[in-house]
Amino acid sequence: MPYRIGNGIDFHKLIDGIPLVVGGIIIPFNKGSSGHSDGDALFHSIVDSILGALSLGDIGKYFPSSDSKWKNADSRKFLEFTNKLMIEKGYLIENIDSTIILQAPSIQPYILSIRENIASILSISQEQVSVKATTTDKLGFIGSGEGISTFSSVLLKK
Repeated sequence: MPYRIGNGIDFHKLIDGIPLVVGGIIIPFNKGSSGHSDGDALFHSIVDSILGALSLGDIGKYFPSSDSKWKNADSRKFLEFTNKLMIEKGYLIENIDSTIILQAPSIQPYILSIRENIASILSISQEQVSVKATTTDKLGFIGSGEGISTFSSVLLKK
């Protein structure tokens, strides 16, 4: 197939006293995204979207939370590994579109840095990376400040 599309989604609980890492960027805030690794929900959803497009499973297949090797790991490693898998399969990224859902803090001031970081890791142009942010208007666990979610879609070309 010359083109493949993949989608990824991730949710994490926000807890006091740990860094909030989004797209490899530390966002100043009193809460951070809890996870086995660094809790970078954006990187995790991008990894899942690429793996899904390649029909290779999901992030847990390669980086299981049951493996202490990945405790507090930098999620950049997950994205780099997945990028290598994709290239080995003969595919390149046409574009990525991601949405961060978070009530607070505002991610808007960091979006350009996040896009630059993703593009750099994947060796693609910043114009191929879309990152948007929204809130839930105080609805649900995200709206009450208890969590973060991210959705990503990727288009790959052989």
